[in-house]
Formats: sequence, structure tokens, C-alpha cells
Amino acid sequence: MSELYDTLRRHVDDGAVPGAVAMVARGDDVEVVAVGGVDVEGTAPMAQDSIFRIASITKPITAAAVLMLVEDGLFGIDDPVEEWLPELSKPVVVRTPDAPVDDVVPAARPITVEDLLSSRTGWGFPSDFSLPAVHALFDVQRDGRDLSAYPDPDTWLAELARLPLLYQPGEAWLYGTSSDLQGILVARASGRSLPEFLAERIFEPLGMEDTAFEVPAAKRGRFTSYYGVDATGVPELLDAPDGGWSTMPTFPSGQGGLVGTADDWLAFARMLLAGGTANGRRLLSATSVSRMTTNHLTARQREIGALFMEDQGWGYGGSVDVAPVAPWNVAGRYGWVGGTGTTAHIVPTTRTVTILLTQLGMRSPTPTDLMRDFWRAAAG
Repeated sequence: MSELYDTLRRHVDDGAVPGAVAMVARGDDVEVVAVGGVDVEGTAPMAQDSIFRIASITKPITAAAVLMLVEDGLFGIDDPVEEWLPELSKPVVVRTPDAPVDDVVPAARPITVEDLLSSRTGWGFPSDFSLPAVHALFDVQRDGRDLSAYPDPDTWLAELARLPLLYQPGEAWLYGTSSDLQGILVARASGRSLPEFLAERIFEPLGMEDTAFEVPAAKRGRFTSYYGVDATGVPELLDAPDGGWSTMPTFPSGQGGLVGTADDWLAFARMLLAGGTANGRRLLSATSVSRMTTNHLTARQREIGALFMEDQGWGYGGSVDVAPVAPWNVAGRYGWVGGTGTTAHIVPTTRTVTILLTQLGMRSPTPTDLMRDFWRAAAG
């Protein structure tokens, strides 16, 4: 057996996760490992085509959709978003990050498309959750792993617009909120729902047959159960195959609402590695792919988000490695992790794709031991 298999097998046998699917692709050489079961009862073995809630590895896909609309000429990277998101036309900012939510000043400039793409709108989560404006945000930016708690996008956006920004637009990288704003921007600017746009412009051209915001009845036999961990460390069922993803959500989340398979994310990753082309068709320009996968943050902005990024930068929709802090960190490595226990990256210099899908939720933004062991094995 391979090191990749041994790594996953050990974590399943130790009870760290019920099951996992891992994929490491180096060009046309692809290693796939599936271990454990689709649920804790082991009612079916995990398989290469098992479907997972992929959570925040949705983010790069949403960013790609925004860039497609830039290339369509609907708006420019530096354009204000208020034409499409008028709720955001007059934002206010807390005077200092630790100020009360009613101690505000007007935003120094409009929020732009670039701010959304780079997660520098001024809304989102920093490393310090104790700040008053962050406390207020928790009432609107709920746990994206439970979309049943969200209202429709228009209502959500109106609620968000009533909150002050934590930082001025463009000043700080903050996690999460900007990707949901991207999803609403795509829907409003394209005149289609986010699920419709992604299906037409990304999933169908790439053959991502199992990636969507819902799982139809015919596919639920391949859909994994999803678990948290209770106070004693025992897996606790949070969502079953016929649960929250059995119907189209009221809020299709651009930051974490998709389900999919390892093969589907591989197809998306290979499109990025090919400079935006797939199956003889161009989906994105090479320039857009380069902007997606290039760090846009200053050292200070990276420090503000240090809880989420371990000495990494941020492109559009995903992190970018800028320092060799661990054996798996390679300059330009792009991707992200999902709170449902998923992770996916590309390494453009070696044309490598690494994907790990599990069904056990993360307890904090810090990558799990399984993720680190997977990255280590994949880098070997």
C-alpha cells in the first residue's frame, strides 16, 4: 500500500473520521484512495464517487464565476459594486476595530469588485472574535455549514448592510463574508441564480456532474452523512443524506454551499492549471487565472487574518503559499480548506492537485491533524 493509503487508513482506524477520499494528481498520474464508510455505521464503503459537502472549497469556484463576468464586460475589477449591490452604496466603518458598533465614520471609498474577490470588503472575521463589530456580524454571518439558518439573499444582504465595516474597504483581509457577496453579485449581474450560472458556465463545460447546491434523490446513495464532535469527542450526526441538501437552499452560499466529488474538483483544478481552458474550450483567460492564484495581501493584512492563514497570502477565493513554513508549502500553491473536513489545492509549478474529502466538521479554523498528515503524504 502507498503512504497516502496508510495515512488515511490510520486516521479512520483511530476513529478520527468515519471515512475519507483522497486524490493526488501529478499530470495524468492520479492516485485515489477511499477508506472507511459513508457514515459511522458503515452502511456503505467510501468510494471515489462519494459525494461530500465541500464547504469552503466552494470559494475558488465562486471567484472564478465573478471573473467570468468581468471577462463578459459586465463590470471591471476596480468598479464599485453598488450598481449591482445598492445596499452597499453608503457603508460606515467603526472608528477603530475595537470601537462600539455605533461609533462609526463613513467609508473612505466605495466597495469594489476587487475588494469582494480579495476578501477585503471590510466585513468578515479577523483573528480576534471579541471585537464588538465581529459580535454583531455573528448574528448575520452564521455558520455556513448549516444554510437552513440563512434567509434569502436579498434579506441577508439587507441585514449585512445595517452592520458597520470592521475596517475600511481594501484595508484588511477578513474571512468568509466576501465570498457570499460574490455569489449575490454573480446572480444579480448575470440575471440568473447562482446555481444556474455555475451549472451553465462551470459545471457543465467541465463535466462536474455531481457538483451542485442540492443532491437529487437518485444520487443520495452516494451522499455521505455529516458529523460534528460532541463534548466527549464522539461523532455526532449533523446532517443525513436526506437532510439539508435534499432541496435547493433558500440561500445558495458562494462561500460554502456546494456538494461535490473529488473527481469534480479535480476537473476544476485542471482547468486552472491549464490557464483557464478545458476540453478544447476557454472558460477563463490566463490573466484571470493568474490573478486568482497570486497573493494580493500585504504582510499587515496577512497578520490580521493569522488565525485562518498560517503565513499564507490570499488570491481570489483561496490562499496562496508565500513562505515554506511546512514541507507541503510551495511558493504559489493555491487552494483552501472547508469546515466540513475538506481541502483542495493546486501547485502550478509541479502541476499537482491534492484533494481530501471527509465528513467530519472542523472545530476551529486550524487545519486538522488528518489534513496535515495528508498534505505531508501528498508532498512526498
